[in-house]
Amino acid sequence: MNPLLLPVVAAQGLWLKSTIKPLPAPGGVSGGTVTGSDVARLRLAVVGESTAAGCGVARHEDGFAGAFAGEVAARTGQTVEWAATGRYGATARLIRERLLPSIGDDLNLVVVLAGVNDVLTGRSARQWRADLTGIIGDLAGRTRKIVVTGVPPFTLFPALPAVLARYLAERASVLDQVSEQVCGRDAVFVRSDFDTVPPGFFAADRFHPSAAGYRQWAAMVAERVAQ
Repeated sequence: MNPLLLPVVAAQGLWLKSTIKPLPAPGGVSGGTVTGSDVARLRLAVVGESTAAGCGVARHEDGFAGAFAGEVAARTGQTVEWAATGRYGATARLIRERLLPSIGDDLNLVVVLAGVNDVLTGRSARQWRADLTGIIGDLAGRTRKIVVTGVPPFTLFPALPAVLARYLAERASVLDQVSEQVCGRDAVFVRSDFDTVPPGFFAADRFHPSAAGYRQWAAMVAERVAQ
């Protein structure tokens, strides 16, 4: 980005902090079961930042974890037992140190939703690499498959001013490149590369997905994993 635009980025960043207010956490339990046609059962955990916590919807069933569990059950026929563990504002460091210990062992699939807060807080590619490597290493002995999603496209967030959105998108692209390298053969990296999003994709804060947005995102990730 043109260095002359950095003061604009800083001003827009301060404006964003003053206008974006945290949405209330979803109600109900943060897990459930989606019954499939097969007797086989699959244990799924979704861990990460506010999107893992279901920010933007009223029920965890309508967040990413519930939507992704439905996609997996529909595609495999298996009954999916799912649980979501997330925290608003969580960076990869916090996910690694505070959230991973609580998701259990003997899992079939873990999806990691992270990166937005690492971009927003200005964490470096080196820090991101170290923490993502640690996350994957920790999960390797606890689950059969690990999926790491890319950072959602900031340029599509209605809440973000254009200059700030482009700056954040450039930073996110660097983290995605690192993620692809770190995942290698040990995890599946799925870019969150939406070209456009339909009306109604975002929640009331115009920053987090709505129930419809989570369904679209979950379907895209499930399709890439199946491939």
